[in-house]
This record gives sequence, structure tokens and C-alpha cells, in this order.
Amino acid sequence: MAFFYFYNMKSFLSHVVRYILENNTDISNLTLVLPSKRAGVFLKHELSQQIKKTSFAPTILSIEELVEQISGYTSVSNTELLFEFYTVYKTLTPKESQEPFDSFSKWAQILLQDFNEIDRYLIPQKEIFNYLGAIQEINHWSMEKEPTALVKNYLTFWNKLEEYYTALTEKITQKGIAYQGLVYREAVDSLEFYLQKNENNKHYFIGFNALNTAEEKIIQEFLEVGLAEILWDTDHVFFDDPEHDASLFLRRHRYDWNYFKKNAFSWIADNFSSKKNIEIIGVPKNVTQAKHIGEILQELQQNNETLQDVAVVLGDEQLLIPCLNSLPAEIEKLNITMGFPLKDIPLATTFNNLYLLQEHHRNDAFYYKNIINVLSDTNLRPLFQQEDTNVAADIIQYIQANNIIYVPTELIVERFPEDIRDIAEMLFTYWTDNPKVAIQNCITLIRRLKTRLIEDREQHLLALEYLYRFNEVFNQLQHLTKQHNYIADIKSLLALYKEIISTETLDFKGEPLQGLQLMGMLETRVLDFKTVILSSVNEGILPSGKSNNSFIPFDLKKQFNLPTYKEKDAIYTYHFYRLLHRAENIYLLYNTEADGLNGGEKSRFLMQLETYKMPNHTVSQNVVIPKVPKIESRLQEVQKEATILERIKDIANKGFSPSALTSYIRNPIDFYYQKILGIREYEAVEETVAANTLGTVVHDTLELLYKPFEGKIVVTDDIKAMFQKVEQLVTDNFKKAYGEGNIHRGKNLIIFNVAKRYVTNFLNQELQTLKTGKTLRILQIEQTLRAKVEIPELDFPVYIGGKADRVDELDGVMRIIDYKTGKVSQGDVEIVDWDLLTQDFKFSKSFQVLAYAYMIYQKQPFQQDTEGGIISFKNLQSGFLKFGTKDKPGSRTKNQLVTSETLDDFLVELKKLILEICNQAIPFTEKEV
Repeated sequence: MAFFYFYNMKSFLSHVVRYILENNTDISNLTLVLPSKRAGVFLKHELSQQIKKTSFAPTILSIEELVEQISGYTSVSNTELLFEFYTVYKTLTPKESQEPFDSFSKWAQILLQDFNEIDRYLIPQKEIFNYLGAIQEINHWSMEKEPTALVKNYLTFWNKLEEYYTALTEKITQKGIAYQGLVYREAVDSLEFYLQKNENNKHYFIGFNALNTAEEKIIQEFLEVGLAEILWDTDHVFFDDPEHDASLFLRRHRYDWNYFKKNAFSWIADNFSSKKNIEIIGVPKNVTQAKHIGEILQELQQNNETLQDVAVVLGDEQLLIPCLNSLPAEIEKLNITMGFPLKDIPLATTFNNLYLLQEHHRNDAFYYKNIINVLSDTNLRPLFQQEDTNVAADIIQYIQANNIIYVPTELIVERFPEDIRDIAEMLFTYWTDNPKVAIQNCITLIRRLKTRLIEDREQHLLALEYLYRFNEVFNQLQHLTKQHNYIADIKSLLALYKEIISTETLDFKGEPLQGLQLMGMLETRVLDFKTVILSSVNEGILPSGKSNNSFIPFDLKKQFNLPTYKEKDAIYTYHFYRLLHRAENIYLLYNTEADGLNGGEKSRFLMQLETYKMPNHTVSQNVVIPKVPKIESRLQEVQKEATILERIKDIANKGFSPSALTSYIRNPIDFYYQKILGIREYEAVEETVAANTLGTVVHDTLELLYKPFEGKIVVTDDIKAMFQKVEQLVTDNFKKAYGEGNIHRGKNLIIFNVAKRYVTNFLNQELQTLKTGKTLRILQIEQTLRAKVEIPELDFPVYIGGKADRVDELDGVMRIIDYKTGKVSQGDVEIVDWDLLTQDFKFSKSFQVLAYAYMIYQKQPFQQDTEGGIISFKNLQSGFLKFGTKDKPGSRTKNQLVTSETLDDFLVELKKLILEICNQAIPFTEKEV
């Protein structure tokens, strides 16, 4: 008859200790075996609370530690195992068929996981590998009598799996090391010797659930010879329900193990059905979950609840940092029982950037974006920062100003001060694609950073911890690359580096028995808390769902009793419900939004809680909406203070440019930023020629072509001579405007040819004009103009100034011309209502032309008919687009001459605009765009 040990709402470990103390007078010769090391800390604490007299503590081990002791082998790291496997692979594979290490590692990782499973579950290796080979032959049958070379190679791989396995296990066991599964298999073989050696040492196996075949065999053998007891932790609600997965494994053990035919199955309790308050909370997005956890903890503190009995369990461990940032400031003691993945530490990005810098190397030069990433790295800032200057910022500014796409090593190094030039040489010199050099340089860099940071140690404790952990990683890489010469280049090293930091963690050290507990799901094994806050209770996370990262197909796993997704889901089910056994207040958060592949669908566990609600359970559901402050969209407004008015006076005295005035028309706030505050646009490196650079090149080329003809008549031979100079002038102007940027390939080559085409098309049009017998005289090219604007209302002088692209005379008519590389049509330079000239940016082209005309007129009144207008290089077929006024919209009657009356009308609008800018009562107000 089964013995059921019933107990109240105290923790499972509390009852375990009480039971052990009641049944053993001397506990020093006991060995207590738990699912994890973390559980051992809490068990030791519970022992200290219940033991009334001084005593030697029992041996407390995790199951992995026990198995290592039995087998005599030490577990090897995944990375070292990969290198050992590659040695075996190279020995067994013909040289012409061998893959490089980086591509080998992609499939080898999966195969090693399968080897691990096969050994943990004590599967006959020869049998399963023969099955696998046979299945692949069936899957790849062919109508051809002889299989193709591809099929032959594919089948060869599957037929070599047993050979790989045998050679690998022999190689590593000779060194006294083994991977986890092999340790288990060897432990089973060595178990009899261990039992004889420890026949006076009783073992207690505590709080287990899912066991692999090796663990089952080991524990059953302990039980059968009378050297052990096993204490389970389950509940009648789940154990008595044959369909509930929370006790799937425990029911199997209860009814399949011979030991339980004569002995009690301890323990099955009645805790889950006790009184519980369960809140199921839907929260949009992962970060909002972290924020809401902080709010729950704040509320618990306000209700004077001690956080000693509170656990925050993260279903998705990526929420660790958001959660830490969301904790209430009042929480003084916190224990984090999960590792922080190295890949999420900012320092990981630093080394990643260095490897990418080296990978994109070309002719002793590095790609500018990678250079900027390294120079801008906050972790490297202590090395680059001098007392008065930021060397990194100066170099970045130089690269951007000169538009350098590939930056030579010497250009960077020579800009570093002497005392830190060795750092620059180390970082920005080509590492010759040599992994050993790369690793050594990274170790040197860590040491230099440590030397800088340790000067102010208290301010950089966490950063120093990061450096220490990454120093361990690079020492490991250095050891492996020296021992196994398989990493041939930086690319392979980067792949291995990413692999290591994705699996390694930075472990937090704290007082595990005090304060709030922040943990992952697996760390909750055998532990109990009064209040549980569990995040990310979504399908795909809890449980993790179907994932098959294995070479062994599903049906073969079923055949050999290997775990499938069903068993993995049952493990999650047990952990979830066991966490709720003794909890009184339970907060279950799930993400209501679909973030990528996961999220949006709440977990089946939540559905079960709703469906199988116990009489004593209060289950409430709600959806949390983030507190989003209502932000009214208000147009920005800047009042004109005395300092701003002084700045306006300075600009007025130097001269408002037409472009500055049109920027005010477009949006006054732009005028404020650019002209009042003097904020320039960010000067980024142009990999592709920008539109304004193209415009500058075309303008500068035409200026150089026509400048020698100022005051002269241009004839056809002059234009023909200009064609010969276009190529060289466009090239020179691109170098001046585009710096070191490459214009000889890709899009830039196309844009370079567009610039040449613009200029040659314009010259062709000029040539055709002259061939019709017209006379062209160049009066001014890029002439600097300035004119005073008389405004009696203002007590300071006002000027406007700028450069007219070209002023010429065609058949006795003076033309004031502004070049535009963008598309301009005739309608853009015509106005009907003068009031709109300074109100609607649409008329900015007309405004600029009239401004130049006004300045020229002030210098010397017009002696002949005068026209103003635009030449648009994207609309050259329309020729000279003349400014004109119309009586009404749609009217064909135009006045296209710029007369004194026209300029008087313009002056009225100009004065109104300047008065508005200078009026203290009218703030700079943003326009809706």
C-alpha cells in the first residue's frame, strides 16, 4: 500500500528537512541530491533553521555533480567539444571533401546534441545509426540505376555517423573528459563500483520530475539496494488526473518502477486546491510586461508585504534588463538567479565591431562606417578621450568633411596623440586576417581598458566585471586556436566568437536567501514562494512548442523512446503548476501583441486554469493598457527675446539672402534654427552623390566655363571650345564637392555622367540659340550682389545680398538667370496675387529671381528691357522660364518684363516680410507641412 505524506502549506524543502531529521540521527553521512545547484543553497539554509544542535552538514549535490562522481569523467564545454569533433572529422574525411570549420560547426552542433540525447537515454548506438542511414536511403531513392554524386555524398554522411560517434567518444574519454550524455552512460556502467564504495552512505533524491533513462537506471539501482529514498513533489489534482501532463512523468515512475510495487510513493499533497488568488493579466508588448511587474511590486510594498516570499519568474529571460530597469527604487535587496547572456552585454558589440572592421578591409583601408562604429563605441571612449579634446570625434568629423569612403590606416593613426598612438595602430592596422593576432589584440585591448577604468574603480565596477568575463572568453579562444589550428580567418573567428557569447553568461552574485528573487523558470525547481509573478505566459514560450533541432526524425524518436515536443511540453507543464502549488497570490502576465513569431496567443496553461478552476481559487482576468500621456500636437513657437532681435539685426546688417528669406516663407522655425541659432545640417559621408552635391558641381562647372567671357560676346566657336573642357571641369568639381568619394563606379558613375549631360545639353542649347543669329553677351557670372532696403519703421539698416548665377544680354534684352538642377515648370515662375509671394513657398522661385533683379536695379537702374527667370536642367527643352505676372488665374496675358513698377510691387512684399521677421510681437511659429 502506498504511503502518502501529507503536509500543510509550508515549503517543500521545509518538509524534506523535517522528514530527513526525523528519520536520521546522524545526517553527516547523508548525500542529498537535487535537480540544480541553486536548490542546494536553499536546502542548506532550511537545514540550518531546523537543526537544533551543532552537526556536520550532509553532502549536497546536483544530479549532474553526482553523475560526474560516479562516472569519473569531467564534463567538457560545448566549444571545446566542437574542436575535438572537428579533429575527428578531419581524420575520417578525405581532404578534398573536408569543410572549413565555420561551415562544419553549423551542422556539427546539431549532431552533438543528438549524440548527447542518444547517450542520456542509453540508446544502442549501432541500431539507431543504422536506422537513420536506412531512412535516408529510402527517402532518396532514384529511378537511376546509379545514384548521382550528390546523393552518394549525402548518404555517405549518414552512414558515417556511427563512425563519427565512436571515434569522438574514444578520443575524449582517453583525455578523461566527456560531454553530458556520455558522462551519464559511463555513470551507468560504473554504478556498481560506486555503490560498493558508498554502501554506508544513504542518498536522498529530492524534487525530481522528468528523468532520462540513465537517471532512471541510476536512481532505481540506488533504491533497489536500499541506499536511497526518493521524495517527489506533486499534487492529487494532477497526479489523479490521467490526462494532465503536470504529472505525466511521475505517474510513469509510480507505475513502471518495480520499487514502488512494494514501497510508498512519497509525496502526493493537497496544496494546489487550497485558497489562491490568481490574476491573469494581458499586457501589450514585452517591455510593458516589465513595467507592469514593477507596478505590482510597488503595490505589494505599499501593502507592507515582505518581498522575502516574492518571486519574479521570467518565462522569457530576455526580459531581464527591462525588468531590472522597472523595479521600484525602494527595493534594497535583490537576488538574480539567472545568468545575463554575454551577447546582450554592450562590450560584445565592441568586439563584434572590431571584427567587422577587419573583415571589410580593402588595400590598407577600412570602410568608413566600421571606422565610425569603433571610434564612437562608448566602451572604447576612455582610451580615445584626452583632457581637452575628443580624438575620435575629430577623426569622424574629418572623414565626413572629406567624404572618405575607405579610410587609410595612416590617416587615422597620425591623428592620434603620441601617448595613445599604439592603441590606434593596434585597432586600425590590418590584422592580416590572422585569428591569433585578432585574439591577442582583443586581450591587449581588455588590459588597456582595465588599466584606465581601475583608476576610478568604484565608478566602473560593472564595466570591470564585463572586462573580466570577456577576458575569460578570449583566453578560451586563444587556448583553443593554439591547441587546434582550425580557425583560418577572421570570418571564422567571428562565427565562433558569436557562438561562445550566445551560450555563455555573466552570473550575478548576491545573497540568495534575502530579498526579492528574480529567476528563470528552471531555477524555480523545488522552491516555493507565497507570491509568484510570472511573465510571458504565451504559447511558444510556456510551453515552448514544437521545435525539432535534430537530425533524428519524430517517428524514430518515438521508436527509441527519445523525448519529443510532447515530453518537453510536459516538463514545462510540471514546472508551471508546481510553482503554483503553495503560492497564495499569483500574477500571470502574457503578451497580447504578436511580436514576431511569438506572442499574442495566451498559453494553454492559462486556459486550463480558467477551465479547471478549483472552488477555492479566485481567478480574475484583465488587460492592462499602458498609461500613455496625451500629447497634444502643438506647433512649435519661439518668442523673439532681446538676444534673438540682436541676432536679426546682425543678419539684416550683413544682408538677408534670398534663400534665407524663402526658408522663412517655407517654415519660420527652419529660419530660426538655421539663421538665428546657426544649426547646420548633419554632415554625413555621401556614399552616393546627393542632389545638392550634383547641383553644386553643375553650378561650379558653368561658372568656370563662362567666367572668362564676362563683358564679352560669346560666339559659336567659344561654345564649341567649352565642350572640350567639360569632362575635366566636372571631374575637378566633383573632387572638390565630393571629397574622396568614388565617382568611377555604381550609382556615382551614373550621377557623374548625368552632371556632364546637364552641362553639355545646356551648351548645345546655347549653341543652337547662337546659330539662329542671336547675339549673346555675358554681363555677370556668380556676381556678389548687395542692396539696402529702406524701411523707415525700423531703426537699423537692412540689406539683402546674394549671388546671381548669371546675368546676360540676348539680342538687347537683359536676362537675370538662376540655375536649378531640379525640375521647374513655367507655372512655378508666374504670379497673379502679389500678396502670395511671401506667404506661399510655391512662389519661392519667383521671389529669388525678383530679389536678384532688385539688387541689380539698385546698383544700376535698367537701361533696357529686362527679364528674370530660371533655367531648369531637368526641363531644358522649355528653355529660359521667364518670370511673369498675370491679371487672373488661367489668363494667357502675361507681363514677362521686369520693370521698375514690378520691383516696386516686389519691394512692398519684401518690406512686409522683413518687418514680420523683425517684429518682436510675432514669434517664429512652425508651419504645418
